Amino acid sequence: MHSFSLSLWTETETHDQARIPVPVAMWDFDHCDPKRCSGKKLARLGLIADLRVGQKFRGIVVTPKGALPVSPADRDLVAQAGVAVVECSWARLDDVPFAKLRSPNERLLPYLVATNPVNYGKPWRLNCVEALAAAFYIVGLGEHAETLLSKFSWGHSFWKVNGGMLKRYQECKDAEEIQAVQNVIVAELEADYEKRRAEALTEDDDLLVANPNHSNAIWGAQSEEEDSASENEGDSLESEADAKSELDDNVSSKLEK
Repeated sequence: MHSFSLSLWTETETHDQARIPVPVAMWDFDHCDPKRCSGKKLARLGLIADLRVGQKFRGIVVTPKGALPVSPADRDLVAQAGVAVVECSWARLDDVPFAKLRSPNERLLPYLVATNPVNYGKPWRLNCVEALAAAFYIVGLGEHAETLLSKFSWGHSFWKVNGGMLKRYQECKDAEEIQAVQNVIVAELEADYEKRRAEALTEDDDLLVANPNHSNAIWGAQSEEEDSASENEGDSLESEADAKSELDDNVSSKLEK
């Protein structure tokens, strides 16, 4: 297993690579802009090796076609044989010959949120370095995750946003527990969203009801009616417009949460 790592790293070995003592690899399908591709940046730094289609990888492979989520039970496997990812566009998954990417240890990632500049804030849409870091964090090899993320100016955001969830995944025993914890996390997020949404609607409905001229109002920036925060019918149109603007900003900010 170690000979695999040595043979792949011969031409690109650098001081950075020496700090990750396990194989890190990718199948790169050139779907992404080279200037934005995190996998290509890691390759330039000597921190990841390219795999050919049909080439077998004995560590875990993070892929949307995996049957089980990565878990702390994979720690020994990762420590010995490493982690690989599929570097491709989320919009072109159907173009990837997953059946030819050979590995006996395909894994999914549990629910996490992207913090890269392209997909910031989007659940599941992790890029190459985020996927690798997530796998290393979950199995308990966080130092390798931090080495990879440190090469990106936004890298610190990944733990800042996902740290709470990653800690809960780290406490799991196996893939079954990871799946159960993920289900709990998703349910909690959905409940929190519904609560925030209900609170926003309730608070701003109170404002709308106070204005008898608001029967045709709609939410957000498209609202065409003014909010009358004043009870004086003689308020100027300017005052009504100011109140409308304040309400629209308030509602929009709440619905975005």
